[in-house]
Amino acid sequence: MAPSFDNESSLFNFVVRDGNGVKGIVDSGISKVPQAYIQPTAEQIDKKNASKCEIPPIDLSKLNGPDHDEVVNQFVRAAETLGFFQVVNHGVPIQLLDSLKQTAHNFFSLPAERKAVYRKEVSPSPLVKYGTSFVPEKERALEWKDYISMAYTNDDEALQQWPIECRDVALQFLKTSHEMVRNLLEALLGNLGEELDDSKIDAFIGKKMVNMNFYPTCPNPELTVGVGRHSDMGTLTILLQDGIGGLYVKVPEDVDMEKKGEWVEIPPIPDALVINVGDMLQIWSNGRYKSAEHRVRTTSTKSRVSIPIFTSPLPTQKVAPLPQVVKKDGVARYKEFVFSNYMNSFFGNAHDGKKSLEFAQINSN
Repeated sequence: MAPSFDNESSLFNFVVRDGNGVKGIVDSGISKVPQAYIQPTAEQIDKKNASKCEIPPIDLSKLNGPDHDEVVNQFVRAAETLGFFQVVNHGVPIQLLDSLKQTAHNFFSLPAERKAVYRKEVSPSPLVKYGTSFVPEKERALEWKDYISMAYTNDDEALQQWPIECRDVALQFLKTSHEMVRNLLEALLGNLGEELDDSKIDAFIGKKMVNMNFYPTCPNPELTVGVGRHSDMGTLTILLQDGIGGLYVKVPEDVDMEKKGEWVEIPPIPDALVINVGDMLQIWSNGRYKSAEHRVRTTSTKSRVSIPIFTSPLPTQKVAPLPQVVKKDGVARYKEFVFSNYMNSFFGNAHDGKKSLEFAQINSN
């Protein structure tokens, strides 16, 4: 029998400790959102009054032709303003994208006990973690999301340790997107005067992880969030979203764009991938590139899935603004740190906009 969802500790045990997730609540037949998921008014997403981001996707197939420089400029412009852009003709097979979305739905449809074996406390593999919300122990209001997270070390370990239900397509997604990620990073770093060669690549994207996110239908989507306001901690995130929509990005206050300070929706484009700049790229660029502050709303009509690949430096890597950029700017805006320390800070706190960057900021006052 499902517990009373009015009792917060009973709800927490059911959802988090027992591994039933948000899907378990929804499957129990609730008609209203439990109190623990109701966001403060300031965090609720006003779908009706939000505008859509109308920036057309960038055609990656043009990178190897006469339009190369223009395509690179498009990457750079996007990274310097919104921190988000979409790409088409990216080289990842469309059938694979369809298969990924279906596989995610299939995985989250499994009985709770099949998924719960991968909860952080009991997972048979340090590479795999199944969970819900972000840091449930520290959140004022929980996020309406379940996820499975698969860290990549090498192909053999992925095939042995990732869940059998989703390992093959997740690994294929990671591998077929590698060239695209490298091309994007080469262009963005090249614009900063940094050459990306094989010996340096791990310093920027040596750590990779594939997540599958599941946002079950929600009886009161206006009261909840799927993911709260945050920027990603790594280098670049590659995101496959389905056709339902719900991804919002905040237009930074300090860029020359319309709608400054407003939240705009990134509408799903068929067969496109969403790329967003992470905190590390903002730090290497000494603040020129903007890690995108984003969040996700929920929906009452259909469950939504999204599949991100997170790329970041190796945990032991030292990170600091690139010397040539600091020389040009005349000042370093961020201190040097070891990436694992940044990770610990990031995962030790609830989502709170771009507060994660304060770990590395040098106060200028």
